[in-house]
Amino acid sequence: MKYFYTIGLEIHAELKTLTKMFCACKNDPDEERPNVNVCPVCMAHPGALPVPNKKAIENVIKVGLAIDGEIADFSEFDRKNYFYPDIPKGYQISQYKYPIVKGGRLADMDVTRVHLEEDTANNKHREEASDVGRPNAGRPTSETGYSLIDFNRAGVPLMELVTEAHTFDTAEEMAKKASRFAKELQLILWYLGVSEANMEKGEMRVEANISISPDRKVLGTKVEVKNLNSFRSVERAIKYEIDRMTELMETGRVGEIVQETRGWDEGKQSTFSQRKKESSEDYRYFPDPDLPKMKLHEAFDLEKMKRELPELPAQKRARYKNGFGIKDEDTEVYINDITLGSWFEDIARILEDAEKIKIASNYITTDFIGIKKTNPEAEMPSAKNMAELASMIKESLISSRAAKDILSEMTRVGDSPMKIAIDKNMLQKSDEGAIKEMAEKIISENSEVAESYRSGKENAIMSLVGKVIKESKGSANPQIVIKILKSLLK
Repeated sequence: MKYFYTIGLEIHAELKTLTKMFCACKNDPDEERPNVNVCPVCMAHPGALPVPNKKAIENVIKVGLAIDGEIADFSEFDRKNYFYPDIPKGYQISQYKYPIVKGGRLADMDVTRVHLEEDTANNKHREEASDVGRPNAGRPTSETGYSLIDFNRAGVPLMELVTEAHTFDTAEEMAKKASRFAKELQLILWYLGVSEANMEKGEMRVEANISISPDRKVLGTKVEVKNLNSFRSVERAIKYEIDRMTELMETGRVGEIVQETRGWDEGKQSTFSQRKKESSEDYRYFPDPDLPKMKLHEAFDLEKMKRELPELPAQKRARYKNGFGIKDEDTEVYINDITLGSWFEDIARILEDAEKIKIASNYITTDFIGIKKTNPEAEMPSAKNMAELASMIKESLISSRAAKDILSEMTRVGDSPMKIAIDKNMLQKSDEGAIKEMAEKIISENSEVAESYRSGKENAIMSLVGKVIKESKGSANPQIVIKILKSLLK
């Protein structure tokens, strides 16, 4: 049977601010000591009152402007009521009816809203063979698992972006689209400087709402999948959940597809049921009486903020395509690594020549990145030296093999490529007289190969080319070698 697959994404990102959302506690995602960045406000002590962080609100507005969303004139904070150990107040300060941003579009997906809330505390689950120092110590080993709560993260400003539901014909297409959207949002957050969005550290978390239906116009039962902390997990979890629901549909167990929240187990590569999915009514939203209403168009100069937005990934892709003509894969490398992209642009400005720019890009995205993987301490050569290396390659002053060796040396000592090539005798020889002597010697020693070329097997000449270059210890210019060999073998 033909099925249609629908997905909506909810993506949370911790915002990069000096302090938390509603108090003056330090917002430090790298703090390893538990419960040091806490105060009466984020610990929900009686009588403690929240004060909104204006910088966090500004950061969400920037995201809204970047995705062409509508910035609300009026906005407010609400209380989202639910009871978990990591919510000290018994409710989360969030937004419901009046989010900061409505609408927008990113990576070919429509956005419903972007709102601001506070993050929860962090549960630390332990399973240990000893409970020394714990209350009730001495229980059987099977009962020694326990949980602790670190409140350093409680109250950190958290942006939530919610997409519209999008329907696809295949699970593969849906999974790739979801992953691409999440990647593009991460890039936007980086370029705006509003979040580190490090998924491994939990600074960006993806949740997928998935349903399956035999009728494109009728949505199936929605299942939410949480704990997606990498783009690969996003794709794999979506595919797994679609396969699970498809099997239930095919075997007549549609009733087992229920509205619920499921977690993703990275080790088992499967989802598991966590709890029945709540509806908005279950949270009993109401405006937070301790926080003021916000008139954002008065508080912020939106036109000025829009003008001051940096060049965004989509704009950068278009500029690279039109200005440099490099491979799409190379462009994505520079889009994802802003430092590398700036370095490449400095090199391109020096070179100007399109072919040399492409040569430089090829050596950056393959050889230089390869060097950095094996030696993270390798230095980035200056733009001037990298441009010189590309020019030397284009002008056949060095072989491709020599270019790789020279680049490796450049990352170690910082010398110019010409100096390295001269010092290490890597410049290609273009002295046709010397090359002709070597070619004549190689032909005489390889008469069968020479006759094979003369009889019409043109590829045979490459064997002779290699031998001449080897005879020259890699210094002979291959183009001149080929020209001389062809002349001698007529």
